[in-house]
Amino acid sequence: MKLFVYNLREFDERQYFDHFSQSYGYEYTSTAAFPTLENTALAKGCDAISIIPCRMDAPLLDKFHALGVKYISTRSIGYEHIDITYAHKLGMRVSNARYSPDSVANYAILMMLMVCRNIVQIIDQARLQNYTLRGKIGRELSQCTIGVLGTGRIGCTVLKHLHGFGSRLLAYSVHQNEEAKRYATYVDFDTFLAECDIISIHTQFTQDTYHLINAVTIQKMKDKVIIVNTARGALIDSKALIQGIESGKIGGAALDVLENEQDFYSSNKIGAIIKNHDLAILRSFPNVILTPHTAFYTDNAIRSQIESTYKSIHDFEMGIASQLEIL
Repeated sequence: MKLFVYNLREFDERQYFDHFSQSYGYEYTSTAAFPTLENTALAKGCDAISIIPCRMDAPLLDKFHALGVKYISTRSIGYEHIDITYAHKLGMRVSNARYSPDSVANYAILMMLMVCRNIVQIIDQARLQNYTLRGKIGRELSQCTIGVLGTGRIGCTVLKHLHGFGSRLLAYSVHQNEEAKRYATYVDFDTFLAECDIISIHTQFTQDTYHLINAVTIQKMKDKVIIVNTARGALIDSKALIQGIESGKIGGAALDVLENEQDFYSSNKIGAIIKNHDLAILRSFPNVILTPHTAFYTDNAIRSQIESTYKSIHDFEMGIASQLEIL
Protein backbone atom coordinates (compact mmCIF):
# COMPACT_ATOMS: atom_id res chain seq x y z
CA MET A 1 0.00 0.00 0.00
CA LYS A 2 1.34 3.41 -1.01
CA LEU A 3 0.00 6.72 0.22
CA PHE A 4 0.75 10.20 -1.08
CA VAL A 5 0.23 13.09 1.33
CA TYR A 6 -0.54 16.61 0.14
CA ASN A 7 -0.03 19.65 2.38
CA LEU A 8 2.07 17.73 4.87
CA ARG A 9 3.28 20.04 7.63
CA GLU A 10 6.75 19.17 8.90
CA PHE A 11 6.31 20.94 12.24
CA ASP A 12 3.32 18.96 13.53
CA GLU A 13 2.17 16.19 11.16
CA ARG A 14 5.38 14.47 10.06
CA GLN A 15 5.96 12.63 13.35
CA TYR A 16 2.48 11.09 13.23
CA PHE A 17 2.71 10.07 9.58
CA ASP A 18 6.02 8.38 10.37
CA HIS A 19 4.52 6.65 13.40
CA PHE A 20 1.36 5.32 11.73
CA SER A 21 3.19 4.42 8.52
CA GLN A 22 5.31 2.04 10.59
CA SER A 23 2.32 0.77 12.59
CA TYR A 24 0.30 -0.08 9.48
CA GLY A 25 3.25 -1.01 7.29
CA TYR A 26 2.37 1.52 4.59
CA GLU A 27 4.82 3.52 2.52
CA TYR A 28 4.16 7.23 2.06
CA THR A 29 5.66 10.19 0.23
CA SER A 30 4.58 13.80 0.49
CA THR A 31 4.62 17.42 -0.57
CA ALA A 32 3.81 20.65 1.25
CA ALA A 33 1.78 21.82 -1.76
CA PHE A 34 -1.95 21.69 -2.39
CA PRO A 35 -3.07 19.19 -5.05
CA THR A 36 -3.29 20.78 -8.50
CA LEU A 37 -3.66 19.56 -12.05
CA GLU A 38 0.07 20.18 -12.44
CA ASN A 39 1.24 18.06 -9.50
CA THR A 40 -1.15 15.10 -9.57
CA ALA A 41 1.67 13.04 -11.12
CA LEU A 42 3.38 13.06 -7.72
CA ALA A 43 0.80 10.46 -6.67
CA LYS A 44 1.58 8.11 -9.56
CA GLY A 45 1.80 4.54 -8.28
CA CYS A 46 -0.03 5.36 -5.06
CA ASP A 47 -3.22 3.68 -3.96
CA ALA A 48 -4.43 6.59 -1.82
CA ILE A 49 -3.99 10.29 -1.26
CA SER A 50 -4.39 12.31 1.92
CA ILE A 51 -5.53 15.94 1.66
CA ILE A 52 -6.69 18.86 3.76
CA PRO A 53 -9.68 21.04 2.76
CA CYS A 54 -9.05 22.13 -0.83
CA ARG A 55 -10.94 22.07 -4.11
CA MET A 56 -11.19 18.44 -5.17
CA ASP A 57 -13.34 18.71 -8.28
CA ALA A 58 -14.04 16.50 -11.27
CA PRO A 59 -10.91 17.43 -13.32
CA LEU A 60 -8.64 16.63 -10.37
CA LEU A 61 -10.51 13.43 -9.58
CA ASP A 62 -10.21 12.33 -13.21
CA LYS A 63 -6.44 12.78 -13.14
CA PHE A 64 -5.99 10.95 -9.86
CA HIS A 65 -8.24 8.14 -11.03
CA ALA A 66 -6.22 7.81 -14.24
CA LEU A 67 -3.07 7.47 -12.10
CA GLY A 68 -4.61 4.54 -10.22
CA VAL A 69 -5.59 6.32 -7.00
CA LYS A 70 -8.45 4.40 -5.39
CA TYR A 71 -8.90 6.17 -2.06
CA ILE A 72 -9.09 9.78 -0.91
CA SER A 73 -8.82 10.62 2.78
CA THR A 74 -9.36 14.18 3.95
CA ARG A 75 -7.74 15.16 7.24
CA SER A 76 -10.86 17.08 8.28
CA ILE A 77 -14.32 16.33 9.57
CA GLY A 78 -15.90 18.43 6.81
CA TYR A 79 -15.83 17.08 3.26
CA GLU A 80 -17.77 19.64 1.23
CA HIS A 81 -14.58 20.45 -0.70
CA ILE A 82 -14.72 17.05 -2.43
CA ASP A 83 -17.11 16.21 -5.26
CA ILE A 84 -18.26 13.04 -3.53
CA THR A 85 -20.84 12.10 -6.16
CA TYR A 86 -18.28 12.23 -8.97
CA ALA A 87 -15.67 10.36 -6.92
CA HIS A 88 -18.14 7.54 -6.35
CA LYS A 89 -19.02 7.55 -10.05
CA LEU A 90 -15.35 6.82 -10.73
CA GLY A 91 -15.37 4.06 -8.14
CA MET A 92 -13.16 5.99 -5.72
CA ARG A 93 -13.82 5.69 -1.98
CA VAL A 94 -13.63 8.75 0.26
CA SER A 95 -13.20 9.13 4.00
CA ASN A 96 -12.97 11.96 6.50
CA ALA A 97 -11.27 12.34 9.88
CA ARG A 98 -12.51 11.76 13.38
CA TYR A 99 -11.14 13.46 16.46
CA SER A 100 -12.27 14.39 19.94
CA PRO A 101 -15.03 17.04 19.97
CA ASP A 102 -13.38 18.64 23.00
CA SER A 103 -10.95 20.69 20.90
CA VAL A 104 -13.62 22.66 19.01
CA ALA A 105 -16.08 22.68 21.91
CA ASN A 106 -13.54 24.18 24.32
CA TYR A 107 -12.53 26.77 21.73
CA ALA A 108 -16.13 27.81 21.12
CA ILE A 109 -16.65 28.43 24.82
CA LEU A 110 -13.36 30.33 24.96
CA MET A 111 -14.61 32.62 22.17
CA MET A 112 -17.93 33.17 23.94
CA LEU A 113 -16.10 34.29 27.06
CA MET A 114 -13.71 36.52 25.12
CA VAL A 115 -16.53 38.39 23.38
CA CYS A 116 -18.68 38.64 26.50
CA ARG A 117 -15.81 40.12 28.52
CA ASN A 118 -14.30 42.32 25.75
CA ILE A 119 -10.96 40.58 26.26
CA VAL A 120 -9.40 41.71 22.97
CA GLN A 121 -10.13 45.38 23.72
CA ILE A 122 -8.90 45.03 27.30
CA ILE A 123 -5.59 43.47 26.17
CA ASP A 124 -5.08 45.92 23.30
CA GLN A 125 -5.76 48.93 25.52
CA ALA A 126 -3.50 47.58 28.27
CA ARG A 127 -0.65 47.32 25.76
CA LEU A 128 -1.14 51.06 25.14
CA GLN A 129 -1.16 51.57 28.93
CA ASN A 130 -4.82 52.58 29.01
CA TYR A 131 -5.97 50.99 32.24
CA THR A 132 -9.31 52.75 32.56
CA LEU A 133 -12.63 50.89 32.70
CA ARG A 134 -14.43 52.97 30.08
CA GLY A 135 -15.85 50.85 27.25
CA LYS A 136 -14.73 47.54 28.78
CA ILE A 137 -17.79 46.43 30.73
CA GLY A 138 -18.70 42.82 30.06
CA ARG A 139 -21.56 40.35 30.30
CA GLU A 140 -21.67 37.32 32.61
CA LEU A 141 -21.98 34.03 30.78
CA SER A 142 -24.03 32.57 33.62
CA GLN A 143 -26.67 35.27 33.08
CA CYS A 144 -26.98 34.57 29.33
CA THR A 145 -29.31 32.30 27.41
CA ILE A 146 -26.97 30.33 25.17
CA GLY A 147 -28.19 28.51 22.10
CA VAL A 148 -26.34 25.70 20.34
CA LEU A 149 -27.26 25.30 16.69
CA GLY A 150 -26.57 21.71 15.72
CA THR A 151 -26.23 19.06 18.42
CA GLY A 152 -23.94 16.44 16.95
CA ARG A 153 -20.76 15.34 18.74
CA ILE A 154 -19.32 18.86 19.00
CA GLY A 155 -22.56 20.72 19.73
CA CYS A 156 -23.53 18.23 22.42
CA THR A 157 -20.08 18.56 24.01
CA VAL A 158 -20.45 22.36 24.07
CA LEU A 159 -23.74 21.97 25.95
CA LYS A 160 -22.21 19.48 28.37
CA HIS A 161 -19.32 21.83 29.18
CA LEU A 162 -21.55 24.92 29.39
CA HIS A 163 -23.85 23.19 31.85
CA GLY A 164 -21.48 24.01 34.70
CA PHE A 165 -21.71 27.76 34.05
CA GLY A 166 -25.35 27.86 35.13
CA SER A 167 -26.53 29.42 31.89
CA ARG A 168 -29.96 28.75 30.41
CA LEU A 169 -29.26 26.45 27.47
CA LEU A 170 -31.37 26.07 24.33
CA ALA A 171 -30.79 23.81 21.35
CA TYR A 172 -31.98 23.55 17.79
CA SER A 173 -31.15 20.70 15.45
CA VAL A 174 -32.88 18.78 12.68
CA HIS A 175 -32.08 15.59 14.57
CA GLN A 176 -32.44 15.79 18.35
CA ASN A 177 -29.80 14.22 20.55
CA GLU A 178 -30.91 12.40 23.70
CA GLU A 179 -27.71 13.27 25.54
CA ALA A 180 -28.13 16.95 24.65
CA LYS A 181 -31.56 16.88 26.31
CA ARG A 182 -29.80 16.33 29.64
CA TYR A 183 -28.34 19.83 29.42
CA ALA A 184 -30.54 21.90 27.10
CA THR A 185 -34.12 22.43 25.99
CA TYR A 186 -34.92 21.90 22.32
CA VAL A 187 -37.07 24.66 20.82
CA ASP A 188 -38.29 25.56 17.33
CA PHE A 189 -36.00 27.68 15.17
CA ASP A 190 -37.87 30.99 15.57
CA THR A 191 -37.95 30.61 19.37
CA PHE A 192 -34.26 29.73 19.31
CA LEU A 193 -33.41 32.89 17.38
CA ALA A 194 -35.62 35.14 19.49
CA GLU A 195 -34.48 34.02 22.94
CA CYS A 196 -30.72 33.44 22.70
CA ASP A 197 -28.21 36.01 23.93
CA ILE A 198 -25.43 33.91 22.42
CA ILE A 199 -25.71 31.58 19.42
CA SER A 200 -22.94 29.03 18.85
CA ILE A 201 -23.02 27.32 15.45
CA HIS A 202 -22.12 23.64 15.17
CA THR A 203 -24.31 22.35 12.35
CA GLN A 204 -22.96 20.66 9.23
CA PHE A 205 -22.60 22.60 6.01
CA THR A 206 -24.90 21.34 3.25
CA GLN A 207 -26.88 22.92 0.43
CA ASP A 208 -29.76 23.26 2.89
CA THR A 209 -27.69 25.08 5.53
CA TYR A 210 -25.90 27.49 3.17
CA HIS A 211 -26.36 31.01 4.62
CA LEU A 212 -28.52 29.62 7.40
CA ILE A 213 -27.67 32.85 9.22
CA ASN A 214 -28.83 35.60 6.88
CA ALA A 215 -30.59 38.97 6.88
CA VAL A 216 -33.98 37.41 7.64
CA THR A 217 -32.81 35.18 10.49
CA ILE A 218 -30.68 37.96 11.99
CA GLN A 219 -33.72 40.23 12.24
CA LYS A 220 -35.48 37.52 14.23
CA MET A 221 -32.66 37.43 16.78
CA LYS A 222 -32.49 39.14 20.13
CA ASP A 223 -30.98 42.64 20.11
CA LYS A 224 -27.23 42.63 20.90
CA VAL A 225 -26.97 38.90 20.18
CA ILE A 226 -23.48 37.39 20.07
CA ILE A 227 -22.75 34.93 17.24
CA VAL A 228 -19.98 32.34 17.49
CA ASN A 229 -19.03 30.21 14.49
CA THR A 230 -16.50 27.39 14.70
CA ALA A 231 -18.21 25.23 12.06
CA ARG A 232 -18.10 26.44 8.44
CA GLY A 233 -17.93 29.98 7.08
CA ALA A 234 -20.65 29.54 4.46
CA LEU A 235 -23.24 28.92 7.17
CA ILE A 236 -23.29 32.71 7.63
CA ASP A 237 -24.03 35.32 4.98
CA SER A 238 -21.04 37.57 5.69
CA LYS A 239 -22.62 40.68 4.22
CA ALA A 240 -25.76 40.22 6.33
CA LEU A 241 -23.54 39.72 9.38
CA ILE A 242 -21.67 42.95 8.64
CA GLN A 243 -24.95 44.85 8.25
CA GLY A 244 -26.18 43.40 11.54
CA ILE A 245 -23.05 44.53 13.35
CA GLU A 246 -23.12 48.00 11.79
CA SER A 247 -26.78 48.46 12.73
CA GLY A 248 -26.14 47.36 16.31
CA LYS A 249 -28.51 44.41 16.04
CA ILE A 250 -25.56 42.07 16.58
CA GLY A 251 -23.59 42.89 19.72
CA GLY A 252 -20.51 40.89 18.83
CA ALA A 253 -19.17 37.96 16.85
CA ALA A 254 -16.39 35.41 17.20
CA LEU A 255 -15.55 33.69 13.94
CA ASP A 256 -13.02 30.92 13.51
CA VAL A 257 -14.26 30.31 9.97
CA LEU A 258 -15.18 32.64 7.12
CA GLU A 259 -16.65 32.40 3.65
CA ASN A 260 -14.02 31.86 0.93
CA GLU A 261 -11.32 31.36 3.55
CA GLN A 262 -9.52 28.70 1.51
CA ASP A 263 -7.60 31.38 -0.40
CA PHE A 264 -5.78 32.66 2.68
CA TYR A 265 -6.36 30.66 5.86
CA SER A 266 -3.65 28.06 6.54
CA SER A 267 -1.20 30.17 4.49
CA ASN A 268 1.41 32.79 5.36
CA LYS A 269 0.11 35.96 3.71
CA ILE A 270 2.39 38.51 5.37
CA GLY A 271 2.70 41.49 3.01
CA ALA A 272 0.12 40.11 0.58
CA ILE A 273 -3.03 41.84 -0.61
CA ILE A 274 -5.91 39.58 0.37
CA LYS A 275 -8.86 39.98 -1.96
CA ASN A 276 -11.62 39.50 0.56
CA HIS A 277 -13.57 42.64 1.44
CA ASP A 278 -15.64 40.88 4.11
CA LEU A 279 -12.47 39.89 5.97
CA ALA A 280 -11.18 43.47 5.88
CA ILE A 281 -14.46 44.93 7.16
CA LEU A 282 -14.97 42.35 9.90
CA ARG A 283 -11.38 42.78 11.05
CA SER A 284 -12.02 46.50 11.54
CA PHE A 285 -14.84 45.99 14.07
CA PRO A 286 -13.81 46.19 17.75
CA ASN A 287 -16.52 43.72 18.78
CA VAL A 288 -15.47 40.98 16.34
CA ILE A 289 -12.85 38.29 16.96
CA LEU A 290 -11.40 36.51 13.93
CA THR A 291 -9.18 33.45 14.20
CA PRO A 292 -7.85 31.48 11.19
CA HIS A 293 -9.70 28.15 11.43
CA THR A 294 -7.75 26.95 14.45
CA ALA A 295 -10.52 25.71 16.76
CA PHE A 296 -9.64 22.09 16.00
CA TYR A 297 -5.90 22.58 16.43
CA THR A 298 -4.61 20.55 19.36
CA ASP A 299 -1.92 17.89 19.55
CA ASN A 300 -4.55 15.24 20.22
CA ALA A 301 -6.64 16.31 17.21
CA ILE A 302 -3.69 16.22 14.79
CA ARG A 303 -2.71 12.75 15.94
CA SER A 304 -6.31 11.56 15.56
CA GLN A 305 -6.67 13.10 12.09
CA ILE A 306 -3.68 11.19 10.79
CA GLU A 307 -4.62 7.97 12.56
CA SER A 308 -8.05 8.30 10.87
CA THR A 309 -6.32 8.48 7.49
CA TYR A 310 -4.54 5.18 8.02
CA LYS A 311 -7.52 3.51 9.69
CA SER A 312 -9.90 4.29 6.82
CA ILE A 313 -7.44 3.26 4.10
CA HIS A 314 -6.71 0.02 5.96
CA ASP A 315 -10.44 -0.70 6.20
CA PHE A 316 -10.90 -0.03 2.48
CA GLU A 317 -8.06 -2.42 1.59
CA MET A 318 -9.38 -5.11 3.92
CA GLY A 319 -12.89 -4.80 2.50
CA ILE A 320 -14.20 -3.61 5.85
CA ALA A 321 -17.00 -1.03 6.02
CA SER A 322 -15.18 1.93 7.56
CA GLN A 323 -17.05 4.21 9.94
CA LEU A 324 -15.09 7.05 8.36
CA GLU A 325 -16.26 6.42 4.79
CA ILE A 326 -18.38 9.18 3.26
CA LEU A 327 -21.37 7.55 1.61
